[in-house]
Amino acid sequence: MALLTRRDFLRSAAVAAAGSAMLPALSKSWFALAAAEAPGYFEREFGISDALCHKVLAEALSKGGDFADLFFEHTVQNWLGLEDGKVNRAYCQVTLGVGIRTVMGDQVGYGFTQQLAEKPMLMAAATAATIAAGGRAAAAKTFTSLKTGDVYPLDHLLSSVPLETKLPLVQSLGDKCFARSPLVNKVVVQFHDEQKRIMVVTSDGARAEDLQPRTYLTATVLAEKDGKRERSGWHQGGRRGFDFYTPGLVDEIAEAAVNRVLVLFDAVRPPAGEMPVVLGPGITGILLHEAIGHGMEADFNRKKTSTYATMLGRKVAEPAVTIIDDGTIPNLLGSLNFDDEGTPAQRTVLVDRGILTSYMHDRISATHYGVPSTGNGRRESFQHYVQPRMRNTFMLPGEATPADIIRQAGSGIYVQDVSNGQVKIGEGDFAFYVSQGRLIENGRLGAPIKDVNIMGNGPKMLANIVGVASDLAMAHNGTGGCGKGGQTVPVGFGQPTVLVQSLTVGGSKS
Repeated sequence: MALLTRRDFLRSAAVAAAGSAMLPALSKSWFALAAAEAPGYFEREFGISDALCHKVLAEALSKGGDFADLFFEHTVQNWLGLEDGKVNRAYCQVTLGVGIRTVMGDQVGYGFTQQLAEKPMLMAAATAATIAAGGRAAAAKTFTSLKTGDVYPLDHLLSSVPLETKLPLVQSLGDKCFARSPLVNKVVVQFHDEQKRIMVVTSDGARAEDLQPRTYLTATVLAEKDGKRERSGWHQGGRRGFDFYTPGLVDEIAEAAVNRVLVLFDAVRPPAGEMPVVLGPGITGILLHEAIGHGMEADFNRKKTSTYATMLGRKVAEPAVTIIDDGTIPNLLGSLNFDDEGTPAQRTVLVDRGILTSYMHDRISATHYGVPSTGNGRRESFQHYVQPRMRNTFMLPGEATPADIIRQAGSGIYVQDVSNGQVKIGEGDFAFYVSQGRLIENGRLGAPIKDVNIMGNGPKMLANIVGVASDLAMAHNGTGGCGKGGQTVPVGFGQPTVLVQSLTVGGSKS
């Protein structure tokens, strides 16, 4: 078939996008290409043949290098928003291009182009090749398709869902939030769907294709009582199809969003100082991700900037603590059939009963350490280089009950949800705002709390976990994004209820 230039592609996409903004006139998907289920999408739609891939890889390795790879991407994203009781926003974004990488040792040459045609691809490959200086490496002439699992199966494409089908979903969530309490005076709802197609082709003869869905439905609620205003919200999503968003789920989101804002009217500030902190199950796993997980990404350790750089095989926590990073859990946001280097997803044990047993590796760090890649090579888009990144990071459950953990704390605070965190990745120092929580008084949950931060050091917090409950939960959302090196990728996290013996709580001094 004839190659489609980016200019022609964007022209057709822009016409379609303009149509989608004319609510609610569109009765079919604004964007429909060939079915994604069949292999060979990029060849069918853009003429990307094995011969062309070989030619581009050969150019990327023309000055030498250990290996090279191509990362093709075609992503379609849609947003639909409601505010003040009306659906008033609808927009979309289309991303198309290829990133070309040449690797020599731990050095990376990188080029990318938004035009999937031979000449611009060869120019991008020539840019990537400038990193190397040595004998010419060989590029495979044929490629073997990678066999992977399917951790986010779809009954139908997200791009086949008509706009009229999404409109009632968004309107219903807004209406249900208002109906739950007369104190609610404003609701903002957003539905997002993303259909990302990628293909990775490597110089050592591997090819992998994937269709990665991502959706979320979120409600932010503002309420007023006796002149006081509060704000909170809730969301659900992940690597899900549209059929995930049932009326029951809409009820659940509305109930959680409104309850979370109403409880703040009765919240108090806890005392400030060092005290026991209980982290509730599920979403508080973001602390595990941010304050601890980043330090176990292999590039920080290879560069000796992580506290864990010399800790492999050594105790970093009590025996009750086991930490996993897993890309194979169905429908979670951090799950992948394979990473952005074509390495199949897997489950990696980072801390085994208190002992640090592995880092999270991409191909470069795996070569440096002489181990296989753990499938953690990830990038934001074709315009970005690969880094070791987390997928779904969580702590395994223990044997205690949540009530046991709270009793063990005695007095302190219970953290249900956190936001607005800051972390120094190398050292692990962190500060997080507690958006939902409770006092712990005499081993029991007390009044709700607000206007409080928790502060500490990730490795020290890990070492100070003295109780782990049996109620492991994962955060089921589609909004979680992790930033590192100027890139953001979707991630998942979770944990059971855990007791940290001491953290700094920035509450009231009186």
